[in-house]
Amino acid sequence: MELQEMTEALKGYIDAQGKFDRYPGKRQKIKQNYMLQLLASHFTPGRVYTEMEVNQILNAYHSFNDPASLRRFMCGSGLLTRTLDGREYRLAS
Repeated sequence: MELQEMTEALKGYIDAQGKFDRYPGKRQKIKQNYMLQLLASHFTPGRVYTEMEVNQILNAYHSFNDPASLRRFMCGSGLLTRTLDGREYRLAS
């Protein structure tokens, strides 16, 4: 699915500033996946990120103040990878 189509499917989760205002509920697996893919689209392939940099990117696109959960969900879904010590993050290839 294209990014624009995913954004359209998530319009109920986007506030007036264009940020995600909440994470889709447990029964909304497809929408959760769309949100995580859209967030992943803001990362540069091949670039190494620190946890702080990942948080800054995520915070720029959501307003519910939970970058730690989003990081965890993105790693769990295979969109981001991280080193065992959590110091380096990368967009999964």
